[in-house]
Amino acid sequence: MSVSRLFFTLSATALLFTACRQPEIESYRVPKAAAAASPSPAGNSPPNANPTPNKTAAGPNTPPGGTAMANTAVATASGPGLSWAAPAHWTVKAASAMRKGSYAIKGDGIAGEADLSITAFPGDVGGDLANLNRWRGQIQLPAIGAGELAAATRRRDQHGLSLTVVDLAGTGATPQRILGAMVPYQGSTWFFKLMGPAALVAKEQAAFNAFLETIQPGGKP
Repeated sequence: MSVSRLFFTLSATALLFTACRQPEIESYRVPKAAAAASPSPAGNSPPNANPTPNKTAAGPNTPPGGTAMANTAVATASGPGLSWAAPAHWTVKAASAMRKGSYAIKGDGIAGEADLSITAFPGDVGGDLANLNRWRGQIQLPAIGAGELAAATRRRDQHGLSLTVVDLAGTGATPQRILGAMVPYQGSTWFFKLMGPAALVAKEQAAFNAFLETIQPGGKP
């Protein structure tokens, strides 16, 4: 065999070998590329299984339950109570959670209706001055100071009780009036308040004073 023929044979063999190997090389590269596209082990870390929930902190003035203080129920007094006898022409109204007693008063020939409420709360509920000013505010009267309290009230002692009695007259086109008594008893304060149109309350003033005389210990709490 000549040298040129031998060279030709070897070259053809090499080309044939290379052609046969090419598919194998391609099939090897494809799996490597797919593997490179897979997430790294670090990227497979699971999320926190117990994330910290977002909590909204209650404000300093938020009462338990998250309701506004204005909507919070007020505790009424419990324990020993007071008794009373209402005038016959006062109409008993349905009881409520806040009232120990409730009456409606109507006057012949006088428009409107007056309301007699009896309530009781633990402690002094802020004291006589604060309680008086709350009543004044209900009929649009300005608050008074401590130096005016004695002139705005009168004391009445009976049956072992000390009553602070008030008479508040509003002004305006349709004035309201309040006749009331604050009575401390057994760690609570009881409030007897007649409120309504000024003319009707004036007509009932004698009846209210007679009603106050009947207040004494011994009623239901």
